[in-house]
Amino acid sequence: MEVLGFHNFLSKSNLVLTDSGGIQEEVPSLGKPVLVMVKLKNVLKLLLLEICKLVGIDEENIYKNFKLLLEDRINMRK
Repeated sequence: MEVLGFHNFLSKSNLVLTDSGGIQEEVPSLGKPVLVMVKLKNVLKLLLLEICKLVGIDEENIYKNFKLLLEDRINMRK
């Protein structure tokens, strides 16, 4: 579904169920309740497997972690 159509669909909803981080952030701005369907256990598992990392909202921390990840990926190709 295209973005505009999807936003129109969301605006006509009574509530939204999602597992998408982006949608859970957008829906409250439409004044709609949202139920986020994720298992904390799954998020913790990803963190323990080091598949993902929580970096918070501090710009410097985000940049530092992005740079480290990018450099690791570049070095892995060599």
